[in-house]
Amino acid sequence: MQEMAQQIHLHLTSRAQRVVVVPHKNPDGDTLGAATAFLHYLRGIGVDATLWCKTGTSSALSFLPHADELRSDPAIWTDRQFDTVCIFDSGDPVFAGAQDCINSLAKKPRIINFDHHFTNTQFGDYNFVQTSAASTTEVLHNYFNYLGLSPDSTMATALLTGLMTDTGNFSNPATSESSLRTGSELMRAGGNYTAILNYTYRNKSTDALKLWGIALSRLIIKKDLDLAYTVLLRSDMAGLKVTDGDIEGVANFLNSIGETKISMVLKETQDGMVKGSLRTTTNDIDVSEIAGGFGGGGHKKAAGFSVRGRLENVADEWRIV
Repeated sequence: MQEMAQQIHLHLTSRAQRVVVVPHKNPDGDTLGAATAFLHYLRGIGVDATLWCKTGTSSALSFLPHADELRSDPAIWTDRQFDTVCIFDSGDPVFAGAQDCINSLAKKPRIINFDHHFTNTQFGDYNFVQTSAASTTEVLHNYFNYLGLSPDSTMATALLTGLMTDTGNFSNPATSESSLRTGSELMRAGGNYTAILNYTYRNKSTDALKLWGIALSRLIIKKDLDLAYTVLLRSDMAGLKVTDGDIEGVANFLNSIGETKISMVLKETQDGMVKGSLRTTTNDIDVSEIAGGFGGGGHKKAAGFSVRGRLENVADEWRIV
């Protein structure tokens, strides 16, 4: 991958004129941590770069560097006519929410693809994809290492954010020797572990905890499927000051149930979809195959999907209709 890293750096320093940095829709700590760290790197090497996301981001991640610069207006693509598109943590440009914007450009841009999912379609002109990594920020940290670049404290905090959120603060099955070593290196470079912990884990509001209570009250065990699952409706959020991000972590929490091998959370979203989040700690189960049956994907032990529909209780079981 060292040669690929050199090719990407060469393109950015000698050919790119206007670069757009794209985290995926409804960004989590990994995609936005990687995108903001990369934006900081681009600014450091004198590249004209813009941070764009189709959906904007949650206030919980507003502490990340340059997060306040994030744009969501698609008109900026035709106004600026970007020649280089850098996409993070996405299997393809559609998942990133950028495909239509790429199509709107007068000239086909160069696409740089950073990811850690094995379902990545290698859609870029430059593909820096490492499926053994715990997070896309770990991939990006490896990219900087190949270039001999040491992250400053700003970049280290952004990169550590993605690593911590994708490993559940170094507690879920994505945690590995490599991720722990990378985390140590980023903390040594000035990554603010305590600040990240406070913003991303110790930030639950009373309303968010009430929503967790609703989710846990609907818990269903399907022993024939080795499955524990629950659901959240849009109506559950009525009167509560919560966002979709407040429910993140429920699937990981359900993974601690000892009676089943698979956990799942089904959640209605604002755009008429049902989002499924799947988790397992068992080596002989691949939840990405389950997610793939619904057009989704992810990792062997953590995956997800989205389908159009709504949730309805039928014969004391929740189904997507």
